[in-house]
Amino acid sequence: MREGELAIGAHHPRPARDWHLPAPYDWRAALAVLLVALALIWSGNRMEVDKMLGLTGEAVLSAVGVQETSQVGRGLGRMLGALFPFVIEDRQELARLPKLDRAALPMFTRIEAVEVTTFRMNAETLKAEPQVEIKEYLVHPFGYLTKVLGKMVETFEIAIWATIISVLLSLPLAFFGARNYTPNRFAYSASRGVVSFLRAMPELIIAMFLVLGFGFGAIAGYLALGLHGAGFLGKFYAEDIEAADRKPQEALTALGAGKLRVLRAAVLPQVAPSYVAYTLYILDRNVRMAAVIGLVGAGGIGQELKGRYDTFEYGHVGTILLVIFLTVFVLDQVSARVRARLIG
Repeated sequence: MREGELAIGAHHPRPARDWHLPAPYDWRAALAVLLVALALIWSGNRMEVDKMLGLTGEAVLSAVGVQETSQVGRGLGRMLGALFPFVIEDRQELARLPKLDRAALPMFTRIEAVEVTTFRMNAETLKAEPQVEIKEYLVHPFGYLTKVLGKMVETFEIAIWATIISVLLSLPLAFFGARNYTPNRFAYSASRGVVSFLRAMPELIIAMFLVLGFGFGAIAGYLALGLHGAGFLGKFYAEDIEAADRKPQEALTALGAGKLRVLRAAVLPQVAPSYVAYTLYILDRNVRMAAVIGLVGAGGIGQELKGRYDTFEYGHVGTILLVIFLTVFVLDQVSARVRARLIG
């Protein structure tokens, strides 16, 4: 009877006054938070966070009409205003085309005469005097748009070849970088070290060095993107191999299958959808980054963008940005459909 009463009493909940909940934090956590806050305050002063917040606040107040104008609004307004209208035509001065036959102009082209005001030094008065000249231009209605599309195709080719290089390099790195398949500790450490090094080197820095060796053009571009992408894919591929379900692998191993056969038959079917998703992400990223590394001469549309920006031809810059946006948007939609089909 006594044992039964004890057993029944053991299931009775304790009253609330007897509860003892551990504190959500102790003095160590409070000290760590305090140190992080002090570090952020120090860093914020160096990074001029207060100035950023002030200028941003002025821009917001100006946008809603509370304040008349702001420094950020003026700067961005001038830039955005200069981007429009987009330039899609190409103009060539006739004086630079001595062999042009006016009677047989290229298809869809026309000749336009434009009044241009120039200033020339008067030898007698030593003053610059305005002079109006008539200059003739050969106008291609869609000439510049065609040029930009050609550069965008080159950028996409750079991204494709960079992705191929990334996949080819990352597969062996992933095999040797997976703990359950690497042949030895040295191979694992070497593979992980290479992957970390490739991820730590920004594409722009790699491209700058490769331009010195391979010269300006696409070669330096897709090599730089391919090497950097191999660092990411090698890490993601290896982690998926390690996280794959062990039961199918153990079953094939018990039947006498070797590591490569187990990897192909038991691991690859599990990780294939993730591998495709990772590869599509790298391709999408390479398209965007190919436009950036062109700024250092590594081919693609970035070279054209930098040239037009440096000469203050913002209408041309707007056209380039629009083409880049549309390309990335279409590629993102295609990638989403492919991933959904693989997963679904």
